[in-house]
Amino acid sequence: MKKIIVLCMFLCITSLYSQKITNVNAEEFKKQIDSKKAILIDLRTTDKIKSKGKIPGEQQIDFLAKDSEKQIEKLDKSKTYLIYCAGGGRSGDCAELMQKSGFKNVVNLEKGFGDWKNKGYGTEQVK
Repeated sequence: MKKIIVLCMFLCITSLYSQKITNVNAEEFKKQIDSKKAILIDLRTTDKIKSKGKIPGEQQIDFLAKDSEKQIEKLDKSKTYLIYCAGGGRSGDCAELMQKSGFKNVVNLEKGFGDWKNKGYGTEQVK
């Protein structure tokens, strides 16, 4: 009985402090954006954003920049973040970094901006 109580306490405590990464398709990502309950982050370079466009309402953190980890560390770890890159690889790496850093809820666009654009969801050009 004592082991069961200790196990239950452990499970309760770890669930309170667990971090969550969710990989989603473009349709679910759009639903998350539309809910306006999360912060949208584009992890691509400025050049890529200018040449390919972006999802409206995003903020940029160039994940390839030397100071990207410092920029990420400055974010509020208790908020929900929607992250994307060109094809999903960089954002997947960023999601793992964010999870290890203690972020509570990270949503990754698994096939990236290319898939978002191919599905016909809204984009805007940057000058």
